[in-house]
Amino acid sequence: QVQLVESGGGLVHPGGSLRLSCATSGSISGLNVMGWYRQAPGKEREMVARITGGGRTTYADYVKGRFTISRDNGKNTVYLQMNSLKPDDTAVYYCNLVRPGYAALWGQGTLVTVSS
Repeated sequence: QVQLVESGGGLVHPGGSLRLSCATSGSISGLNVMGWYRQAPGKEREMVARITGGGRTTYADYVKGRFTISRDNGKNTVYLQMNSLKPDDTAVYYCNLVRPGYAALWGQGTLVTVSS
């Protein structure tokens, strides 16, 4: 069974950068979309960015120009490069995998804290 494991979260000052990684425990074949979502305290989980197996990307308006999602299909890993971080970006970030015919998978989450 495929599992998702995130890493790369931590504490960063406003204006700083972090790169999140999400590794899958097995090979992903066929149609699929991997994405990053986040949930801040007291708020609902929201989509940050998604990427298809072919590399097509979608971003939430509030991260366009600051965050970049990418994937390495050979390593079964998706990345989220986060630049110009703001305190409002503070949240637990979750990796997500969607495939036709399968239930959506979620990672355990990694905490990103943006604070001076």
